[in-house]
Amino acid sequence: MRRAIGGVALMAFFGLVNCQQLKGNQDDPCQIKARVISDITYCDRYWECVNGQPELYDCPNGLVFAGKNRGVTEGCDYPWRSNYCDGKQQANPPIGTDHCDWLYGIFGHETSCTRYWTCWNGTATEQLCIGGLLYNERTHSCDWPENVDGCQKHPLCNDDPNGNVPLGKSCNRYWQCQGGYPRLQRCPAMLVFDRRSLRCVVPPTEDCDVPSTLPPPVQEDDLQENIPQNNPRNQHNFSNLPPGAIPIPSKGKPKN
Repeated sequence: MRRAIGGVALMAFFGLVNCQQLKGNQDDPCQIKARVISDITYCDRYWECVNGQPELYDCPNGLVFAGKNRGVTEGCDYPWRSNYCDGKQQANPPIGTDHCDWLYGIFGHETSCTRYWTCWNGTATEQLCIGGLLYNERTHSCDWPENVDGCQKHPLCNDDPNGNVPLGKSCNRYWQCQGGYPRLQRCPAMLVFDRRSLRCVVPPTEDCDVPSTLPPPVQEDDLQENIPQNNPRNQHNFSNLPPGAIPIPSKGKPKN
């Protein structure tokens, strides 16, 4: 919920303050078609024309003004998505909760390179990078391991940092280690992954028969992650999650 600066009891006082502020370089939102305009000093504040008068509002904590009908909510967006704050500062300090530096944002995990937190109004939801990707704190997205500093090699690749590793019981997918990091791969059509030679071969093998034209989808057990396709926790505005990421399933019912 957006927060207006001032209250009803102080309406006359803040109306005077607003007029004084607008006497400077600040444009009047009531004089433009959009009726909404950014504050010239603070990137997390904006002006809106309400009943013919300019009113000053704060973006939700951790977000900055992006423009009318833009961003993730109320015209506000993550500050790292664009140059919203160039030449400006943020008026409000961070409000932190468990796993969240601000009430809204995307933040790195404390102990894992493949996981991170999405925070919405102070509620943290744990997310997972898949396909051998790691969370990149600089870009706030899942990224190839060579672009992420400070993360250890993956245990899947302990035996051979540049070899192949079987993926569960799958006949057509496998892990390909590159520099100690696994990347999910699929054998070419009509080939299967041989667990002995650790490469794609013409079937049949000891474990796999001739595949159909369309290989079956990978089973969840093969991926060793019980990840549902429709996660009930993903009800917030997480349409802007980093690429290559999916929510981690809830570990039980929330506390009352």
